[in-house]
Amino acid sequence: MDSATVNIISDCFIKPKFISEQAKKPTYFSPWDLAMINVNYIQKGLLYPLPNDQNFSITTFLDDLKDSLSATLTHFHPLAARLATKKQQNPPSLTIFINPDNSPGARFIHSSVNLTVDDILTPNDVPLVVQSFFDHHKAIDHDGHEQSLLSVQVTELIDGIFIGCSINHMVVDGASFWHFFNSWSEVFQSKRKNDLLDPISRPPVIERWVPDGSGPILTLPFAHEDEFIDRPYPPVLRERIFRFSSDSLAKLKAKVNSECNTTKISTLQSLSALVWRCVTRARRFPADKETGCRLAVNNRSRLSPPLPDNYLGNCIQAMRVTATAGELLEHSIGWTAWRLHELVVNHGDKEIREYMDSWVKSPFVYKMGVFFDGNSIQMGSSPRFDMYGNEFGLGKGLAVLSGYANKFDGKVTLYAGREGGGSMDLEVCMLPENMAALESDEEFMSVVRGENGF
Repeated sequence: MDSATVNIISDCFIKPKFISEQAKKPTYFSPWDLAMINVNYIQKGLLYPLPNDQNFSITTFLDDLKDSLSATLTHFHPLAARLATKKQQNPPSLTIFINPDNSPGARFIHSSVNLTVDDILTPNDVPLVVQSFFDHHKAIDHDGHEQSLLSVQVTELIDGIFIGCSINHMVVDGASFWHFFNSWSEVFQSKRKNDLLDPISRPPVIERWVPDGSGPILTLPFAHEDEFIDRPYPPVLRERIFRFSSDSLAKLKAKVNSECNTTKISTLQSLSALVWRCVTRARRFPADKETGCRLAVNNRSRLSPPLPDNYLGNCIQAMRVTATAGELLEHSIGWTAWRLHELVVNHGDKEIREYMDSWVKSPFVYKMGVFFDGNSIQMGSSPRFDMYGNEFGLGKGLAVLSGYANKFDGKVTLYAGREGGGSMDLEVCMLPENMAALESDEEFMSVVRGENGF
């Protein structure tokens, strides 16, 4: 099945329906954005069943998608543009920004593949062909100088439709990605086909946040792109989605809190502790090997004053806690979860501003090979994002799936479970031999099966 070929039927570029005064101004980046210039685009999408309606027309559906995308881009106008760089020689520096004078639009691709929904969802591992459901395969954010900052690919299956979005990670984080996706679905559902601007319930805040006293325009201290571009080439990985029921997660959370004689540890912290322990066991590290767990923390509400939820851009920080393999496996899961809990609750305005000030004094960009070591796990995305609310007239999606982007051994992506109610899905990427060990890890699989009767 992985040899199935995705065929491109057509592609075009979609521009905003209207160009506002704000859209004519360049958008400059925050430190959080600039640090992302080396990483892959965010690639996420939803698989839908093909409607039973005899009157369903893929041509009409695509036209409606394009029309609603054009209206949505009026609000999210940076996604229709490209990146640009101004170079200074003395001292060497690069000013990277979103250039409104080069706004050819977002790319829109229509493709097809001779596969069924079951071909995608039945195998244990996510089929490799899913990577072909997204544009910008292996692209890094710096490629946004020549390539679109947003690309939508709509792939027809025999009995389904996949809508995949690839968005430049300098322009959005996970919260902003799903904010855009939610707004596009909202505009599509409203079916307003007039020439007035389609309103959306959550207009994005476009202007970027920068630390006090640093000025509105930040630079990178390089003379040339070659000094920092380091394209990630991960080894061959297995990728599997594990589904956790709300009942099983509630039991896990209760166990963890009872071990620590508290009620403060969240479901997410409990699940992260479980994954960290079990992945470390699967890797068969010696007891003195240091391991880490990184959590992607949304800083919007942690700043004082807080940034709005609708802030468009990166506002995340990867918080890391470490322990030796021996410590993780000798202590209870509650001990691990409490370490993660303390990491999160002690991250506030003071810590964020100190981190930002240090970046301004000594700017850096993330290099995947350095930032993501093979001894740690990285928990990304969030089950709090509204993924299954995006229906596009097709009903509720069957699954959230992702592309090639930003995957490495130990990358774990969190999704809301399709059944809701606090259920979660975990997309786990691991080296094949380590994934096999995780699949036979009784502590981990008992929670997946919901047999954790504590």
